[in-house]
Amino acid sequence: MKAVVLRRHGGPEVLQTEEVPTPEPGPKEVRVRVAACALNHLDVWVRRGLPNLKLTYPHILGSDIAGTVDTLGPGAHAPPPGSPVLLSPGVSCRACARCIEGRDDLCPRYGILGENRNGGYADCVVVPQENLLPMPPRLKPEEAACIPLVFLTAWHMLLPRAQIRPGETVLVMAAGSGVGSAALQIARLHGCTVIAAAGSDDKLQKARALGADHTINYTREDLVERIRALTGGHGVEVVADHTGTQFWDRSLRCLAHAGRLVTVGATSGFDARVDLRHLFFRRLSLLGSTMGSTGDLWEVLRFVEQGRLRPVLDSTFPLEEAPQAHRRIEKREVFGKVVLRVPS
Repeated sequence: MKAVVLRRHGGPEVLQTEEVPTPEPGPKEVRVRVAACALNHLDVWVRRGLPNLKLTYPHILGSDIAGTVDTLGPGAHAPPPGSPVLLSPGVSCRACARCIEGRDDLCPRYGILGENRNGGYADCVVVPQENLLPMPPRLKPEEAACIPLVFLTAWHMLLPRAQIRPGETVLVMAAGSGVGSAALQIARLHGCTVIAAAGSDDKLQKARALGADHTINYTREDLVERIRALTGGHGVEVVADHTGTQFWDRSLRCLAHAGRLVTVGATSGFDARVDLRHLFFRRLSLLGSTMGSTGDLWEVLRFVEQGRLRPVLDSTFPLEEAPQAHRRIEKREVFGKVVLRVPS
């Protein structure tokens, strides 16, 4: 089969299109023919290299996959070949206590497609049968591929972790990103006032079209002063952030007393500082979140099928143009998701 593979870490140029053996599904596994695969910043980080990440080469990136069932492995109980499916990006053992109680994202053997095992930059991918979800019928594969990782991440950070409530005000940082554009919609869905912050007026215009109540361009406006003005000096109850150190201090200063900051990433750096006096005196909560359970993703798909959450597609590229797609993400000019099309 054709695949875009990684044989060493480096810039986008290390991504090479090659012919590789077509994978065969093992027991209770399913081979899926890929129609579309969306990119994430995780792809960029794996390509560049992550601490303690050991890859088996050639490695295939890609966590967000939409396609059709191709072949069932021995003992697999899944939709028949030809069925359109969306893949849950997290892979777990499905047998430990965490998996049994529905918290498969806390499984000690948890991994992510495209990071810990081969992903969707290819004609086909093999996954456990439990990773198959029905593709929302109204969506094209390129649109469906925009859903799994970012909506799962945003859902889990705002609901199980930050526990947003109707009437609260939520500041979404980097609202033009995949996670940001998903978080904006989820907060609105749950009755919150949403303030979207991004680095360009074009992104903010698109954020307003998605439902943001207020917008802030943090490259030319004082984030903290604007939040104070918009909230009457109160601050926001929740900040949803993955920007890292660049805005960390300002995000904390935007919080109301007893506010919660939830972070799912560190795009601009990870060495953040906290003044403990503000933390305890203002009764702030700092929350970390990563991915979410398969059950969370089922909840997301229910609202997608109702048309109350919608994927945000920025642009598409043919599979063999994966290096160009990576460059587009690294420029940080996208709003939503960049997707690779895989011809049938």
